[in-house]
Amino acid sequence: MAVTPQLIKELREMTSAGMMDCKKALEATDGNIEEAVVWLRENGLAKAAKKADRVAAEGVSFAKANDKRAIVFEVNSETDFVSKNDKFMSLIENIGNALLESSALTLEEALEVKLSSGQTIKEACVEATATIGEKIELRRIAAVEGGKVSIYNHANKRISVLLGFEGNINDEDAYNVCMHVAAMAPKYLTESDVPQEFKDNEMHIIKETTDLTGKPENVAEGILKGKLNKKLAEVTLLAQGFVMDEKQTVGKFIESKGATLTKMFRFEVGEGIEKVTTDFAAEVAAQLAGN
Repeated sequence: MAVTPQLIKELREMTSAGMMDCKKALEATDGNIEEAVVWLRENGLAKAAKKADRVAAEGVSFAKANDKRAIVFEVNSETDFVSKNDKFMSLIENIGNALLESSALTLEEALEVKLSSGQTIKEACVEATATIGEKIELRRIAAVEGGKVSIYNHANKRISVLLGFEGNINDEDAYNVCMHVAAMAPKYLTESDVPQEFKDNEMHIIKETTDLTGKPENVAEGILKGKLNKKLAEVTLLAQGFVMDEKQTVGKFIESKGATLTKMFRFEVGEGIEKVTTDFAAEVAAQLAGN
C-alpha cells in the first residue's frame, strides 16, 4: 500500500510521533496503520535513550490540591507543539493525580511513583519520549502538606503557583496572593531568603551606576543602601506592593487577614534552562535528504 500524506497524518494523530517517524513506520509495514503503531513502539524505546542529552525547555507546569496535600510540578518537552497535544496532556493529568496521592517530596521520589497503568513516572516519560519523538521528562516537583494552601494555574499552562499559609486567610484572598505571585514573579519570600551573593552583586551594580560625586560618606552610604533596599523589595514577595491594593505590601495584606505565608513555589516552564535555537526548515530538509 502506498504511504500517503493522509496516512502519515492519521498515524501522527493516533500516536503523537514525529512526521518522519510515522513515514518510516508506514513504509516498514506496507501502510498497515495498526502494525505501524506497534513498529513505532518497538523502535521508539531504543531511540529514547539517545534523546536523553537533548534540551527540553518547553512543556507544562501544573498545580493540584486535595484536602491533604498540594503539589506543583513541571514536565518538559522539546517543542511547544507537543505541549498542546491531547496525549501529552493526558500524561500530565495522570502524573498529577499520581503525585497528589503519593508522599513524594523530591524529584527522585517522584520519578518512582507509579501511575494507574502500573508504570513509574520515569518509565512513562521514557515511553512518551519513544512514541512522541521528543525528549519528555519530569523536571521538578514541590509539595505542601497540611495547613492552608492555595494554587493558581495560568491559562497558558506555563506558570503555576503553590502557596502555603498558616492562619485564617480565606480562599479568595489566598487566591489573589497566588495571582500576584504569578504576575510579579518574586524570586524570594522574605529578605532573609535572599542570598548574600545576590545582595553583593546588586550593590556592585548600584555603585557602578550611581553618581555620588561630592556626597559626604554617610549620605553616599544612605543612597546606596536605599537603592539596594528598593531592589530587594522588587524581588521579595512580602515587600512587594500588592497588585490588588498598591497602598500596602503583600506582607501587610496577609498580616491583616490574620495569616502568615510559610511556603512559596512559582514554576514557569523552562526557566533556568539554556535553550538551543534551531533552524526548523533546515532540520526538516536534512531529514528529508536522509530518507
